Amino acid sequence: MIKESPLAVEDATFRQQVGAGDYFIHRVNAGQILRIVDLHGNQAADTLFYSAQDPSERYSAMDTIREQGNLYLTAGSVLKTNENNDLLTIVADTCGRHDTLGGACATESNTVRYDLEKRCMHACRDSWMLAIQENESFGLDKNDITHNINFFMNVPVTPEGGLTFEDGISAPGKYVELEAIMDTIVLISNCPQLNNPCNGYNPTPVEVVIWDSAS
Repeated sequence: MIKESPLAVEDATFRQQVGAGDYFIHRVNAGQILRIVDLHGNQAADTLFYSAQDPSERYSAMDTIREQGNLYLTAGSVLKTNENNDLLTIVADTCGRHDTLGGACATESNTVRYDLEKRCMHACRDSWMLAIQENESFGLDKNDITHNINFFMNVPVTPEGGLTFEDGISAPGKYVELEAIMDTIVLISNCPQLNNPCNGYNPTPVEVVIWDSAS
């Protein structure tokens, strides 16, 4: 569902561009609004969310899909934790649909899906591992890399129940906006994938914008 935000960027308290292949890690407090902007279009932002109070409680694709009865996320979707608590709500979305099933690229999956020579290409799991290593204060380790959301990514389900990676449905300036229900750690890998159409074979930056409240 397409829903515009009433918030003005000039009123934001935080803005940061995240380069293609880079990571972003930040705490968003309950009541704050987080916007992820697809600056150039057709870019996937692979994102993990955790309770800042106890990172063992984290975004759960299974609980979120079950509770909303939909594989895809958009305005009105409530992201659930593995303890079935509300973590964040999507309050605005100009893209219209975001993937919950495609997972994140890794050196192993690059090898299996594409070619042995692709193994050493940078991948989202590498970005997350680097973020965890360089930001120990967040209390995360490799066991915390679980379900993720692929914002702006188009992964249709085939009639046979398989998944396909297709051209994105986003465009320059499209965004998704979430309100934190609990204090949340946000960990983004701005996907570097060059082997499928999720980034239009040309990874580009995204921007993260945060407001203290919706008012």
